[in-house]
Amino acid sequence: MDGERRRRLLGFGACALASSFWGCGFFFGKIALGEMSSAHMVLYRFLFAVAPLLPLAVAHRPGFSRREWGLLLVASFLGVPVQFLIQFYALSLTTVSHASLMVGTMPVILAVGAVLFARERMDTVGWSALAASSAGAALIALSGRSKTGGHGGPSLVGDFLVVLSLAIALFWILLNKRLMDRHDHVVVTVYGLLLGTAMLALWVPLRHGLPPVRGVSAGAWWALVGSGVLCTATTTLLWNWGMTQVPASQAGVLLNMEPLIGSLLGVLALGERLGPSAWLGGAMILGAAVTLTTRGEARAETAIEVLG
Repeated sequence: MDGERRRRLLGFGACALASSFWGCGFFFGKIALGEMSSAHMVLYRFLFAVAPLLPLAVAHRPGFSRREWGLLLVASFLGVPVQFLIQFYALSLTTVSHASLMVGTMPVILAVGAVLFARERMDTVGWSALAASSAGAALIALSGRSKTGGHGGPSLVGDFLVVLSLAIALFWILLNKRLMDRHDHVVVTVYGLLLGTAMLALWVPLRHGLPPVRGVSAGAWWALVGSGVLCTATTTLLWNWGMTQVPASQAGVLLNMEPLIGSLLGVLALGERLGPSAWLGGAMILGAAVTLTTRGEARAETAIEVLG
């Protein structure tokens, strides 16, 4: 096997592994949510995530201007405390399988963002994919047993808040993309996560009290470590390295492993149930996502920024 082919295979493997780890995020989060609030869970997730990234912060000094620090601050605020506090509060109201399938709407949200903010044009196939994804999300949300997610079941409110968190992530993506045009992606990622974690460390104790330490089971601690180290720090490094080895237009479709893995974990590991309409809705979302992420390098590049 020649060196170039080997690097491509390793690159695809790194991207596939990263997307699979991202798919475990809601699964680990649901375990921790059994013993603490969503806000405390998110704080612990990012504290565990930034710990292994600190050496990278030392090795990669930022060269941001004052204006760029302001952009990074806004991006970090939207991308970490706002997005994740909403997203995991939503998870406390719905199921892992429902929340994971809703994440499949992200490529469609990115496509809409490209139309609205980057003045891209969407053709008939693109608008059809948008319509299919929206209809699929509606089918999943309406298949929930209640509006508020009673008894740990899916809920309309929880599913809607997951999609809202993804819409907020769009602005995080756009701001990060602007910064990554001028600075190394490692610098933007590491310092963005550090700023976002610092905001969480200030806000969460003031609003929700100190996070619990005693009485938390070993299983919950391992879930928190997994969500931080595997689902945040490791995935970012794997994906960004993989993107240096393979074309973005070919690797972008691997993003769809995240909702697939997450929904399967919810059904197989947590015993959640998806009705026929939810399965149909999930298939529509994933089909639309595959269509959009395989139809051009520009959109695939944009999709990658949400994870890098």
